[in-house]
Amino acid sequence: MSWRLTVRPMFCCRPGRRDLLRLSAVLSGFSLMSMVGERRASASDVRPVNLELVTLTETSAIFTWYTGVADTDDGLGRMRPAPADGEILLGTRRDRLTRTVGGAAHTPYHYVEVTGLEPGRTYYYQARSRGRTASQTSVAGAAGTPLTGGTFSFTTPQPPPGRFLFSIALCNDLHLGETVAGLIGGLPIKGISQVPGRPPYPEIMAKALVKDARHRGATYLFAAGDVSSEAVPGDLGTAKGILDGFGAYRRDYFVARGNHDRAHDGPAYASCRVGQWQGHDCFRDAFSDGPTYFTHDLGGLRIIGLDTYDKPGNGGDAGGLSREQFAWFETELKEHKDQPTIVFGHHPLMSLDDPLAVSGGTSLEVGQTVSVMAAYERTPGVFLHHAGHTHRNKRTVLPGSRHVTQQEVGAVKEYPGGFNLLRVHSGGYALNFYKTRDDLAREWSERSRQEINGLWPQFSFGPSIADRNSVTARDLSGVRAAR
Repeated sequence: MSWRLTVRPMFCCRPGRRDLLRLSAVLSGFSLMSMVGERRASASDVRPVNLELVTLTETSAIFTWYTGVADTDDGLGRMRPAPADGEILLGTRRDRLTRTVGGAAHTPYHYVEVTGLEPGRTYYYQARSRGRTASQTSVAGAAGTPLTGGTFSFTTPQPPPGRFLFSIALCNDLHLGETVAGLIGGLPIKGISQVPGRPPYPEIMAKALVKDARHRGATYLFAAGDVSSEAVPGDLGTAKGILDGFGAYRRDYFVARGNHDRAHDGPAYASCRVGQWQGHDCFRDAFSDGPTYFTHDLGGLRIIGLDTYDKPGNGGDAGGLSREQFAWFETELKEHKDQPTIVFGHHPLMSLDDPLAVSGGTSLEVGQTVSVMAAYERTPGVFLHHAGHTHRNKRTVLPGSRHVTQQEVGAVKEYPGGFNLLRVHSGGYALNFYKTRDDLAREWSERSRQEINGLWPQFSFGPSIADRNSVTARDLSGVRAAR
């Protein structure tokens, strides 16, 4: 099999010397063991690990974990996969786990959804495979509140107030065309490729996104940038073809440009229109005849899509809006400033508590961030800013504009591999992260969790349940239900 190696850093920015030293020190304690021969696993060999409470709504919870053969290595630093049974034991008392919910019977990549829960109630649970309780992933609290004996607890939230109106799938970082995941420029880290013979992982994950978003009831889908790896026409065409499976462009789904989707130089781009800032702009050929920023009305909900790389550059620096786009954005915010509004674009306004936020390349340029937040203070209708680029789940209430939540969403194309479902109610909204669940999607998600020598979940999964799942009260009574 031939691969077209993509060597862009995972976070599109080159670490500074201090960051290199810090991360290199962390990584120096990790090494990749050589692959050992595969052997048949007995019940005593199988270990259930990497337990995560991924999704928590008022009536449901989704758990994932992995089963592997003890004392083996697949070449990436994890146990070799071992198919096994999987089940969740659940109860409202710690000593009485009276309900059992089973998952797929013969898989290493376990995904169990528990439904029929009561809002505002505390539950206790264990995840088991072959009679063993699963241990949680390396992220503290990722499986809920740890107790003793492999038991965890969680409390379901209350639903958003008011009448349900519709749902929107928020996603980003599909990277169609990428062939090696987990590269960070300047760091001696081994990237991760797809298993030979499997389809390209960005296509697997993007198709699973579309399928699951529809299954979860999303009426609309917003893709906040980096739909391609390097804006090659064929990759952009593949991205659009997959997203067209969700519905009609700029009616059912909307796409904003990311820094990977910028105009490029070189023979591969010569057939595309000339770019405003450099090279040839194949993204505009695929997704926009006019400006790459836009506004649209969804039954009284105003959405504003930003192009956060509307500037010259190689993609490795901070995001930025052109002077023309910024003036348009400020004018748009002033008009109907009380109308419920969602803004989405690739770069976050700020990237708090991110140890990989190096050289200022993980967010919008500082001066523009300050100006946008000042504009949000004058625009009470804005309640959500959706961003990608950091490939992590992170919820931030913006300082100075506390009526606005910034939601960074984990990448589609790699672990944790999924999307955030925004459920809009007349009295508020809920945000819930869902991993994609097709067999090959779960396989790749678990394989790509080994990025950064297995440390990737600590950066990307979300440090708390609230970074993946939250409920906010908000008057959205002016928004109409979708037909």
